[in-house]
Amino acid sequence: METSTKWVTMDDGVEVFMKKWINPAITPKAILQISHGMAEHIERYSHFAQYLVSKGIFVYGNDHRGHGYTGKRMGQFGYFADHDGFERAVVDLYLINQTIQQEFSHVPHFMFGHSMGSFLARRYMQKYPHTIKGAIISGTAGNPGIAGKIGVGKKLASREIRKRGGTAPSPFLNRLTFGSYNKKIPHPQTEFDWLTRDTSKVKEYIEDPFCGFICSNGFFYDLFVGLEKIHDDQQIRKVPSGFPVLLISGENDPVGGKNLTGVYKVVKQWEDNGLKNIKTAFFEQSRHELLNEMNQLEVYQFIYDWINSKLNE
Repeated sequence: METSTKWVTMDDGVEVFMKKWINPAITPKAILQISHGMAEHIERYSHFAQYLVSKGIFVYGNDHRGHGYTGKRMGQFGYFADHDGFERAVVDLYLINQTIQQEFSHVPHFMFGHSMGSFLARRYMQKYPHTIKGAIISGTAGNPGIAGKIGVGKKLASREIRKRGGTAPSPFLNRLTFGSYNKKIPHPQTEFDWLTRDTSKVKEYIEDPFCGFICSNGFFYDLFVGLEKIHDDQQIRKVPSGFPVLLISGENDPVGGKNLTGVYKVVKQWEDNGLKNIKTAFFEQSRHELLNEMNQLEVYQFIYDWINSKLNE
């Protein structure tokens, strides 16, 4: 297996960090593009990527704006852009996809989106479904979303921007977003126990300088705008009815809502708007980060099997 990194310049001049995991000795059966979550970075997906490469699937991913090496080069963590930040991050995924297509244009491409990255991937499905064969949506949330109804969240974020500025970190909005998640975890030892039952992975997250930072007022506003779009019936109807989607969650993932009610709402809304090729899988006792859970290899295999099943559709 071989890895390499490069910087890809977006159409607004922002330089985005991209990494790939490949085996130059073989022709891949598929490409998986990863859209990582909030306050983390693409390197956390290395173990998963190595597994897929061993099975003949090459993996690409980028650090989103305001995250990882992209955020470091921007000089700003937890901030997308001055205008239309959520949409900008989705366009970034498209431009990364086009960069990958230059290397592998005749191989099926899939997208994996986790948590916030699942929101970006769901918007990507609405805008660019022709560029990917299917999408894996992990650790997603439904509507009404974070901070109560999305409209309320937007108003709160707008108020914080007026008071403190768009680039200022927002402990207030961060607390509204994540404050209740650990309450659903029995006897938590850290504020991030809701991520996974694997305490070593929680420790790695806490000690990683690219993880767990508090995002900005502007970021939260952009996030609420994005949540509005991905839950808009008219936008969902832009996804072709036969577009393959695998939706996965841990049964104890607080992001999915109590008893995963939010996740079930997502599936119902998709079905109500004509999507017919949806598969769901909910993993017993697992929390938010399925790829970092105690049963991670079971999840890896499940994702691989689903991708494999779609190659001949």
